[in-house]
Amino acid sequence: MAATARITTPFDAESTAAEVVEGIDLTGRRVIVTGGASGIGVETARALAGAGAEVTLAVRDTAAGERTAEDIVATTGNKRVLVARLDLADQASVAAFTSGWEGPLHILVNNAGVMASPETRTPEGWELQFATNHIGHFALATGLHRALAAAGGARVVSVSSSAHLRSPVVFEDIHFRERAYEPWSAYGQSKTANVLFAVEGTKRWADDGITVNALMPGGIRTRLQRYVSEEELERLRAAVAASGEQMSWKTPEQGAATSVLVATSPLLEGIGGRYFEDCTEAELSEPGLSRHGVAAYALDPEAAARLWQVTTETLAA
Repeated sequence: MAATARITTPFDAESTAAEVVEGIDLTGRRVIVTGGASGIGVETARALAGAGAEVTLAVRDTAAGERTAEDIVATTGNKRVLVARLDLADQASVAAFTSGWEGPLHILVNNAGVMASPETRTPEGWELQFATNHIGHFALATGLHRALAAAGGARVVSVSSSAHLRSPVVFEDIHFRERAYEPWSAYGQSKTANVLFAVEGTKRWADDGITVNALMPGGIRTRLQRYVSEEELERLRAAVAASGEQMSWKTPEQGAATSVLVATSPLLEGIGGRYFEDCTEAELSEPGLSRHGVAAYALDPEAAARLWQVTTETLAA
């Protein structure tokens, strides 16, 4: 398959994670799923464990992680489901996690996130959504680079969102120090950063056999929406309806499908720097005109290289 060909698969918006991974044997593979104790993270981890992988749930709440691990073991019969503490907004926590990891890592699913939170800053003064959704995952992936390289053909899965269509990365004021804070713009630029990470990560790590792809899981009712009121959701539904589209909810099992596809599908062997939705590579979209597709600014190699440099400098400061 030509590297420039758009990837299509037999799966769609209604496919589940279990259907996507059916017939794929992950025995001997080691996986990390951030945010693996809630929402689509649980079903992502369950599907990968069900295929035979050793899965580590990287979570803030280890008690919830242990309960989830017990449930996954009970439903899959795979006892190699582990729990480790990870707070992506706490760089000491990320460093402790990466330094404590031993051996190869075949699949890293950067799934955890925070959406549309009130204005909050980390101790470093970073805006919380960007700090969690991008900087934390960037530090995690780069900290695990050696483990990924050791695996041979490792994959990194960057869970983005259609909300990336709301905002590019505003390099002049990433952390809203000058402009007024707006929760959805902050979320949108963090999700654009998730796609740009896939673009530059694939380029930088090609010689290590590591590929990075981003995806939009779809709309799923989970704790991710804990900061979003029912009134806000209703306004979103009305806006979508006015655009001529429908806002439908996926089950968590369906929401995890694209993550699992990107993590395991033979169709993506050696393919990186792409953005997927509904189990298919997305086409370019014009922000403001659709909730589907990927913005050109999210795939811009110059912006991707700049973001990598800015993030590296931010972490070193």
